[in-house]
Amino acid sequence: MTPTQSTQIPDSELFAYPHLYRKIAGALQYLSITRPDIAFAANQICQYMHAPTNYHFQLLKRLLRYIKGSLDYGLPISPGNLSLRTYEEADWASDSSDRKSVSGFCTYLGNTLISWSVKKQTTVAKSSTEAEYRSLSAAVSDVLWLRRLVQELQLPQSSPTTIYCDNTSAINCSGKKSYFSRSHQTY
Repeated sequence: MTPTQSTQIPDSELFAYPHLYRKIAGALQYLSITRPDIAFAANQICQYMHAPTNYHFQLLKRLLRYIKGSLDYGLPISPGNLSLRTYEEADWASDSSDRKSVSGFCTYLGNTLISWSVKKQTTVAKSSTEAEYRSLSAAVSDVLWLRRLVQELQLPQSSPTTIYCDNTSAINCSGKKSYFSRSHQTY
């Protein structure tokens, strides 16, 4: 499923077996824990569990066919360097129905993916910088938690965790304590 593909088809009929749709969609959501390659598509499919249409069921079957052809995919665990690094991204106003942005980040311990998230932001961002800044903030929160976890697992991090962000304005905002004047507070 492409990120820009619209999943809302207004003149599509309701799917005749919504219970079946919900059952399969729920199983796909569970599977996405170990298959991050299907996480976005599973999330999109799950957004229509309350009233799935025939079009949504076609998307669900398409995802099942992809899974059948990629059974060997998964999360590889490899030995090596044990330093944390994170990549974050945001897609500004990507949902045309509500104009909300989608945030995503993933964190590696060495070469092994250990944490990831893709979520629609709760409010509408007024700019791509704001959307990226929110995504960066969520990634930092996750990194702080992960650093505490790996410390408990006796894998101390001797250097700061690198967080990769491709938005120069969001990077600049993250270094300023009172950038957002809307709240009139210093952070």
